[in-house]
Amino acid sequence: MIKLCNRNLAAVEKLPSKVQDKSGIGSHYVDAFVAPMNAAIPETNPPVRVSCKRKGLRLTLRVGTKKGEGLMRRLTVSKDPVIMLEAALQEAAQAAGVQLQITDTEILIAP
Repeated sequence: MIKLCNRNLAAVEKLPSKVQDKSGIGSHYVDAFVAPMNAAIPETNPPVRVSCKRKGLRLTLRVGTKKGEGLMRRLTVSKDPVIMLEAALQEAAQAAGVQLQITDTEILIAP
């Protein structure tokens, strides 16, 4: 696993319990969490570009030419935005054919 980026630890300040959020999925939290994931992996040659973005309930993860999508499923996963985001990111990573690991302080990826 290669370190992609550090986690945005300030993203928890944007959870629905602390910020007005009518989305039901914690869209402000999700956007703040995935923002640092838009980076390049310098350890690969040539560097592989990684991007992650949210549009509505859908997360799109691109790693080089690979692409995967995951959905923020509120009813089938959990009402907690942290758990929903983790499940959606893992779904997107699996669809893209990569491995993604989220620790307490960083996000790791195996392209």
